[in-house]
Amino acid sequence: MEEKRVGGAHKLVVNNRKTSLVTGVLDVLSFDLNEILLETEQGMLMVKGTDMHVNRLNLEKGEVDLSGNIDSFAYSDVHQQVKNGESFLGKLFR
Repeated sequence: MEEKRVGGAHKLVVNNRKTSLVTGVLDVLSFDLNEILLETEQGMLMVKGTDMHVNRLNLEKGEVDLSGNIDSFAYSDVHQQVKNGESFLGKLFR
């Protein structure tokens, strides 16, 4: 039997602003040394910092391990933006 995810199954754990475990990840949209953009069960999640790395990615389980000097996490509700007719990236870079 196929396992179904219940909408909203998402967790963010940060350790000393150096490492982070994110669950409920649907996709990694982009990443570089200063920014990682994730699509999660709860919307888009942007992680900013320096020397950022994706250490482990398991999309089957929806888990991502991040490391680096974490400065901020910012969520954006992708469902609301799609309803308004404007893409997430369009609003992000406005």
